[in-house]
Amino acid sequence: MIAVIDYGVGNLYSLTSSLRYVGADVKVTSEAQDLKDADKIFLPGVGAFEDAIKKLRATGLVETIDEEVKKGKPLMGICLGMQLLFEKSYEYGEWDGLGYIKGEVVSMQGRIGDDLKIPQIGWNALDIVKDDPLVKYIGSGDHVYFVHGYYASNCEESTVATTEYGVTVPAIVRSGNVCGTQFHPEKSGSVGLSILKAFSEA
Repeated sequence: MIAVIDYGVGNLYSLTSSLRYVGADVKVTSEAQDLKDADKIFLPGVGAFEDAIKKLRATGLVETIDEEVKKGKPLMGICLGMQLLFEKSYEYGEWDGLGYIKGEVVSMQGRIGDDLKIPQIGWNALDIVKDDPLVKYIGSGDHVYFVHGYYASNCEESTVATTEYGVTVPAIVRSGNVCGTQFHPEKSGSVGLSILKAFSEA
């Protein structure tokens, strides 16, 4: 069973529908026991880092997530959920993340050209830079759907795939059993479904 954490932030319907489409057994939950019983955990997220990390901590689930990650249970973050996996974010202040992946989340503002809009919204190509179970069904040049104005930096050792948007953006990251996508696989057609399928099988 894959547990999708419900902490009031995230497009849960699209994600759970996509996971079920690829054959996964899914449970949306805010209960610690469900995370313990699950084979894998998803951390979705949309919106601002501060709001999301505060809501996640308010659930009391962070301690359970920490315990399960330390046991080796696979955890995957999506979009803002991926950003929460890092050590820090500088979105409207400085906020501590979950710290599972080394690096920090920074603004595109001042780092990309004035000809590009912030946030990046739309389809962009992946460049796979490291072999990983998540990318076994996809290849470089495949397009996925992004919606973000902040991105992870100083995380080269965990970067599996990148995309270019005035700067090299880590698009897929992994550190041990913790992984994430900056894009929305549930909005990325067959490519996104292939990534969810790969995670559910791993």
